[in-house]
Amino acid sequence: MTSEDQHTIFDQLEIRVLAVLSEKEATTPDAYPLSLNALTNGCNQLSSRDPVMTLSDAAVHDVLQRLMQRKLVVEVSQAGARVAKFEHRMRIKWSLEPDKLAVLTVLMLRGSQTAGEIRARCERLHAFETIEQVEACLQFLIDKYPPLVAKLARGRYVSLLAGESFIEQQEIASVFSGKVNVQGATDRLSQLEAEVTRLQTGLDDLSAQFALFKRQFD
Repeated sequence: MTSEDQHTIFDQLEIRVLAVLSEKEATTPDAYPLSLNALTNGCNQLSSRDPVMTLSDAAVHDVLQRLMQRKLVVEVSQAGARVAKFEHRMRIKWSLEPDKLAVLTVLMLRGSQTAGEIRARCERLHAFETIEQVEACLQFLIDKYPPLVAKLARGRYVSLLAGESFIEQQEIASVFSGKVNVQGATDRLSQLEAEVTRLQTGLDDLSAQFALFKRQFD
């Protein structure tokens, strides 16, 4: 792996902090840049997060220091502000237009997803009219050097920011999820077949009883 590849590898806390800054920039522009407290709350948000995290202000502050050293976050001084505020620099660092940044942000927040899932979840960050527009953004992120996104099996995509080991975990999770879905469908089919057999048996019993009843009047 080259030094340039290594430069784009981040741990899960760094990815969460960057993604939350990017998300809130789009969804709550009046509150952006974010204070440490607001950023921590965003990182620990229960909705639109996979995995859900429980981070302290101190942990988020440490992550911010690392990201500032990598020039992906800057501290912003605002007139009259009593606390420090922070904003990301992903758009500048990786030359990303708003639509590409929105796609990458959703992947960073939620892990592997299909293009359809990304389109639905990007709605508040950037409105895509078609799945093809999402796929074009994904291909752009795949084609960058070093790439920021990879395509998995089963039509899923994942951010490459956590490195290759994370990609392998996502591949395994995707396959396992598929097996679970297939097993669930198989179980449901078995239940339906059993129900049909039960109903058929009941119908046969009714037919036999009706035949006996009818013979009484022959």
